[in-house]
Amino acid sequence: MSKIEEELRKEIAKWLPKAEKELKNIKKVNDEEFLVNIKAYIKDTTYFLEKGDLVKSFEAVVWAWSWIEIGKLKGILE
Repeated sequence: MSKIEEELRKEIAKWLPKAEKELKNIKKVNDEEFLVNIKAYIKDTTYFLEKGDLVKSFEAVVWAWSWIEIGKLKGILE
């Protein structure tokens, strides 16, 4: 395994559980589209990880986390 692959796996392993935990802790949603997108990106993260496409998997988890952070910042998610 290359250094880049190792780093991507490490980062995915770090951020995916955090995103899943944040998703479970969402108490209120003012825009269902946000929730749909977060769930889709988390699902994509796992899908691409299982396929061995680490770049797309990492990209998906970054997007999931971004939607969570933006939703919280804008008061769309609580």
